[in-house]
Amino acid sequence: MILFSVTGITLNHAADIPAQIQIDTRDMVMEGAGFAALVAQPVDGTTDSLPRDTIRALRRGIGVNAAGKTAEWTDFDVYVSLPRPGGDAWLAIDRETGAVEYELTTRGWVSWLNDLHKGRNTGQVWFWFIDVFSVAAIFFCLTGLWLLQIHAGKRAITWPLTLAGLAIPAILALFFIH
Repeated sequence: MILFSVTGITLNHAADIPAQIQIDTRDMVMEGAGFAALVAQPVDGTTDSLPRDTIRALRRGIGVNAAGKTAEWTDFDVYVSLPRPGGDAWLAIDRETGAVEYELTTRGWVSWLNDLHKGRNTGQVWFWFIDVFSVAAIFFCLTGLWLLQIHAGKRAITWPLTLAGLAIPAILALFFIH
């Protein structure tokens, strides 16, 4: 809950927080089975993944895991987008020479946390974690309201405060968001 609240603040003030952008580039020339597998692919279109031998060659050569990522094929190159929380990455492979160009951009830890908050480019495990966490937070809120109802008879201010907690955000949203 603390992480969710803190990232809510950092998202709200994203323009005020300077990003520490770092760009890492790597190059290699693909040879052997990894390169041969590229030649056998379609001239145009997309595939669900690069060939296995190509994936292995990329891991060994520049330490990049492109498994399971969509590949966009043209007659002269193949492009793979590798988005990630807090940054972005891509690689391009020249189909004639085997030249590989890889670029990784990171925007700092605040950007990474903000992307986790939004579930941006985080994968299926984080997607489901956010849903489970959200259901737990709803349960927490509903049980809190139930506890308020139980103890409201002893505290006259309970329902006026609860209604104010609902009314103030609603009024702000209706009259000040444009």
